[in-house]
Amino acid sequence: MISKGAKWIGWTGVLMLVIVFLLALIGPYVVRHDAEKQTGMPFQPPGAEHWLGTNDMGQDIMAELVVGARTSLTIGIAAALLATLIGTAIGLVSGYSGGWVDSLLMRIVDICLTLPFLPLMIVIGVYMGPSLITQVMVITLVMWAGKARKIRAQTLSLRSRGAVLAAQSMGAGHFYILWKHIFPSMLPLVIPQFVQAVNVSIMMESSLSFLGMGDPLSKSWGSMLFYANSRSAFLTEAWMWWVIPPGLCIVITVLAFSFIGYCLEERVNPRLRAYQAASLKGAKSAVKAALPGTSTADLLAVESLFVRYPKENSTMTAVDDVSFVIKKGEVLGLVGESGSGKSTVAAAVMQLLKPPAMVEQMGIHFADRDLSRLSPVEMRQIRGNRIALIPQAAMNALNPVMSVREQLAEAILSHRKAGKQEIQERIDQVLMQVGLTPRWGAAFPHELSGGMRQRAVIAMALINEPELVIADEPTTGLDVKVQVEIIKLLKDLQQRLNLSMIFISHDLPVVLSLADRVVIMNQGKIVDQGQTLTVAHHSTHPYTRRLIDSIPRIRTARPLQEQR
Repeated sequence: MISKGAKWIGWTGVLMLVIVFLLALIGPYVVRHDAEKQTGMPFQPPGAEHWLGTNDMGQDIMAELVVGARTSLTIGIAAALLATLIGTAIGLVSGYSGGWVDSLLMRIVDICLTLPFLPLMIVIGVYMGPSLITQVMVITLVMWAGKARKIRAQTLSLRSRGAVLAAQSMGAGHFYILWKHIFPSMLPLVIPQFVQAVNVSIMMESSLSFLGMGDPLSKSWGSMLFYANSRSAFLTEAWMWWVIPPGLCIVITVLAFSFIGYCLEERVNPRLRAYQAASLKGAKSAVKAALPGTSTADLLAVESLFVRYPKENSTMTAVDDVSFVIKKGEVLGLVGESGSGKSTVAAAVMQLLKPPAMVEQMGIHFADRDLSRLSPVEMRQIRGNRIALIPQAAMNALNPVMSVREQLAEAILSHRKAGKQEIQERIDQVLMQVGLTPRWGAAFPHELSGGMRQRAVIAMALINEPELVIADEPTTGLDVKVQVEIIKLLKDLQQRLNLSMIFISHDLPVVLSLADRVVIMNQGKIVDQGQTLTVAHHSTHPYTRRLIDSIPRIRTARPLQEQR
């Protein structure tokens, strides 16, 4: 799906481009005059015989315009295609290979980028001689380097991602990885690069022809401007029918490609799609002070939460009508297999979901304030202060170039002013709460073990004494012994500090040992919920029973005689 505004812009560009291409394709067959022959008096104004008048040699300007469209479009598209292909190929090879190959290619790119643009274009054009091939080569040589650098920067990011590393570990060849894993991710960058190159190519072709370095035997929009300027069109009224038409054609073509490029970029890059969440049918327009069935003891209340993502011509529902409440001092366990929507619910509560996610809800109320109605500034005052998040990957949550103490201090100063001594005392206090001695505050993330990094992240979440903590699978990637220590730590902190907590996990035994109430999710929906012991022993829902029955149990072995 594409936003309505982008669709209108895209179709406007298509219509403009169709007009230009029709002018180039069938124009020469519709205009009855030959662009190379004298068919009228010099400087003849527009009329029935000559729709756009004639030039100083009596040649029909309309005939020149339609013939010139073919030349300008051919040069523009050919040069843009070559520049994009060369830049993409060199950028991919450089970024993926690294080492001396990357250094060599990037030094060549640096040299090309440091050369002055217009003098380089003129020197190459004069050296190679005026022709269509010269124009294509000059434009290509001038443009490819910038594109190679952009593609290379993106490739450096892509080559270290999990899918690429997994393909390498399975023995995939370099060409296969480039073609199947890296190049498809490049399309959102390559397509606008090509469209931009077409625009620049047409402008550069016009500039080269205007400077007299175009093919003297071929007519183009740029050569029309060149001859109009050199043959005194501006000294007569002829400039109105000799200069304006080719100038308008250049402007219309450039705008058409720009509009189409904007639409295509939004189409292939979902991050740029401007989706707006639609209102739920039957939703009340007024903000409710409190949700039905809740009490003043409810710290968080989520009602009718939907999260959808675009999928081709439809949408995919990631969270489907999820509602629950958390009371003060209560631990709610959110359980489900991977992909069930648990983390999406957490991100929606924290108001961290961005387009293309489409979020709809009756309300997400925290301490009687609807979080979905708050401005970004108001939400930042709550996020990390009254509501804290413990993310899955501790290493990714910590800044590798800042010490733990610096990051904890940053978390405090993001929400309130405090003296240096007060900050250091609070940091020492929270570090000891999570089982780290204050000396570890001076350490950088890479100097800590996985368990210590997770404790540092928990300390960051607790540093501002929040009322609600959302722990999103906080033991992911840790060994079993450390997992037990982190779970024990969270349970102890929750009881000592009287925290309200959402504990998200696919590990049902852990949740049963920690949570007061449990919510079971499957395929984006809540399929079961209730008090932990009630759900564990008395739930009759098939999905819940499968989860409960899959928990390993130590049973007394039957006597050998009975086994026989």
